[in-house]
Amino acid sequence: MSDAIVTFEKVNKWYGNSFHVLRDIDLSVRRGERIVICGPSGSGKSTLIRCVNALEEYQEGRITVDGIELGDDVKAIEGVRKLVGMVFQQFNLFPHLTVLENLTLAPMWVGHLPKADAEARAMQQLERVRIAEQAKKYPLQLSGGQQQRVAIARALCLTPKIMLFDEPTSALDPEMIKEVLDVMTELAGQGITMLCVTHEMGFAKAVADRVIFMDQGQIVEQNTPHEFFTNPQSDRTKDFLSKILGH
Repeated sequence: MSDAIVTFEKVNKWYGNSFHVLRDIDLSVRRGERIVICGPSGSGKSTLIRCVNALEEYQEGRITVDGIELGDDVKAIEGVRKLVGMVFQQFNLFPHLTVLENLTLAPMWVGHLPKADAEARAMQQLERVRIAEQAKKYPLQLSGGQQQRVAIARALCLTPKIMLFDEPTSALDPEMIKEVLDVMTELAGQGITMLCVTHEMGFAKAVADRVIFMDQGQIVEQNTPHEFFTNPQSDRTKDFLSKILGH
């Protein structure tokens, strides 16, 4: 696909000699596409998206991100990491820095942005995730949902072309999940390419262009949300959906 921004070609990954965590993954993600990846625990979902910004290495196949092939080349990895923002389950904010300082750190150090510019950009992103009034606070003074929104804003400060979300709501209390999903839904409407590992099926239905189901290191099924939920093709998908949706 010519408009693909991420491609996996026959990608295989093992942990040690025995655990085959990704098996022959073929996947092409178009620019601006929003993909939700779901599947049981241990199916390789998080490993898959962590390969996109080289947080995980792979042993066989090819991964290309915005025309850059990921391999052992440190320059290539650095180039890709400038294009890719990532939000984790845990917020990974520095507790001794204010919200604003957490956001300006990377743009100043990695992007060599002057402090005033980095702060202006940070405030812009905090507005985007509707939390600008908390800029002077420290992370531990915020709720979990607010901290996760700060983490999303921090990733956006490096103006990525691609956003990876690794179960961004799994560490949150139920009443905080919605505020984070609302922010992600807004982002999804702004044309950024998104790969999101999540069990939030309502979010998948509302936002995804495509839902991918993984099991045992393989992509078992992929489809539009409507087809995926109303007409799952494989027994493994049906079984997973019955457990997660309760019918």
